[in-house]
Amino acid sequence: MSRRDISTLSVIVTGGARGIGRAIVERLVAQGARVAIGDRDDAVAKATAEEIGHGVVAAHLDVTDAASWASFLSEVESVGPFDVLVNNAGIMPIGSLLKEPEEVTRRIVDINLHGVINGTKAVAPGMIERGSGHIVNIASVVGRYAVANGASYTASKFAVVGLSESLRAELAPQGIDVSLVLPSIVKTELSAGVPDSRGVKPVTADDVAKVVEATIRKPKAEQWVPRYSQSMMKMTGMLPKRLQLAIAKSMKADSVFVNADSAARAAYEERARES
Repeated sequence: MSRRDISTLSVIVTGGARGIGRAIVERLVAQGARVAIGDRDDAVAKATAEEIGHGVVAAHLDVTDAASWASFLSEVESVGPFDVLVNNAGIMPIGSLLKEPEEVTRRIVDINLHGVINGTKAVAPGMIERGSGHIVNIASVVGRYAVANGASYTASKFAVVGLSESLRAELAPQGIDVSLVLPSIVKTELSAGVPDSRGVKPVTADDVAKVVEATIRKPKAEQWVPRYSQSMMKMTGMLPKRLQLAIAKSMKADSVFVNADSAARAAYEERARES
């Protein structure tokens, strides 16, 4: 497939007001794309659009609500029709599943999984009509590798991986690409207080944005951030389970959520619960 010219594309980025989403918007706009930010935090989203400029628009979007998607698309239709949908919105409350309030569990699944489903249902039909399009789903390394104290978050990202693989097969005949981007722990508010794994370079929001930009230019099914982490997972995945666990323990990869600093995460956890 030939490389796409990003300057010709119209793109939706959910959760684009801050963090990874904002970094994606900044990179795509720098390449000349027309971008619409969808975010539940109206004030921050509109401030972000004004700061970035270059025609970026922002509108209220609750990804868990199909009606909100319809309203959002109507409000940003001047930027469309949309060639690319980046399903980035997500939350990451962590802790013991047995102590997790029911409303938090439901919110994680609603935003991280149903948000992707709702976005796809809202935007993909227009892509099908035009015979082309690209859906980029931001998942997580924990969508392939589970760790303790993140059961609901991990389950939601495993689900996004499966959803994306199924959609890829379903939508390919319609000319639509579906890509997965799986970052490790990214240095944003979402990962506040979460320690690094040994041997894994810390990832920034812009590192993820670079990979999203490259994936839009030349669609690939799955991209990990950092890229070498995929090879590490594949190699250890061929080993007996006891050796996999021993390696994860030596890298402290099995306890990144268990050892998270709850005080450092307090502000984010509160905002995630109210999202």
